Amino acid sequence: MIARFSDQLANCVCCPRDCRVDRLSGKAGYCRLDASIEISHIGLHFGEEPPISGTNGSGTIFFAGCNLRCVFCQNYQISQEFRKHPTHIYTIQELAVEMLQLQDRGAHNINFVSPSHMIFQMADAIQVARDNGLILPVVYNSNGYDSVGALRQIRGLVDIYLPDIKYVDNSIGRQFSSVKDYAEVIPEVLVEMLDQVGHLELDDEGIAKRGLMVRHLVLPGYLDNSRKCLDLLAGLSPDIFISIMSQYSPQYRACEFPMINRTLTTDEYNVITEYALELGLENAFVQELASQETGLPDFTLEKPFDFEARSLS
Repeated sequence: MIARFSDQLANCVCCPRDCRVDRLSGKAGYCRLDASIEISHIGLHFGEEPPISGTNGSGTIFFAGCNLRCVFCQNYQISQEFRKHPTHIYTIQELAVEMLQLQDRGAHNINFVSPSHMIFQMADAIQVARDNGLILPVVYNSNGYDSVGALRQIRGLVDIYLPDIKYVDNSIGRQFSSVKDYAEVIPEVLVEMLDQVGHLELDDEGIAKRGLMVRHLVLPGYLDNSRKCLDLLAGLSPDIFISIMSQYSPQYRACEFPMINRTLTTDEYNVITEYALELGLENAFVQELASQETGLPDFTLEKPFDFEARSLS
């Protein structure tokens, strides 16, 4: 099969970094990856939101690398330090086979984690998998720093969008994620995703079939940012499904930043969940603060998610 989407990596604009490097020739963009499909982990994951993990697990495919540099990243082993840990290179056809195997294992969906910098390779693999019998919903699980143009190109290939909304203040984005324009990018991304798939739809067992759910990780000491993120979501639609995440803990380089070098308090989290209700955002998933300690994966292990049972509620 001749790649339809990934040929565009010869002049890469797959994410808002707009690097325009020739990844097909082996050059790397900001993500530090060429056109190779480099993956850190594939397996059933029970730690996502209930409509995503369900009872059988979400068929997760974790891409190596990232187009952000979040100093507090809980997946830093594979997003920032992936060269220190084992990864595997797949062809488009091999990745499609992995998707079909996850389907055979009973996964509720195929969940691509951190796909923003691998969107075109992902799209080619989805097409091959569907041509060979994939019927599961496809989840696009991103940090929200996505290219609207690239998203429009893959319209129809993604069933469930699961983006973050991290910041609506560019100064915070620059400080913590080395991104200068997150606040300008994320509104347009959310509008595009909602236009493509609509609000989250669940089957009779409460499993997501299609739609948008937006995640927000509450950062300690930055409640005003969280309020503004929720304002943006409520303005988009009060019916939007959101996941308000309490699992922040100071990982990776967070110790270098005194304001976020601590866990989130119960009072801080309650302030934000109550604010969501005040805005009429009733389709919200919340977490126990115990997830700060129990929800951290370890990608040095063969099974990095041994905490699976301690999931979002």
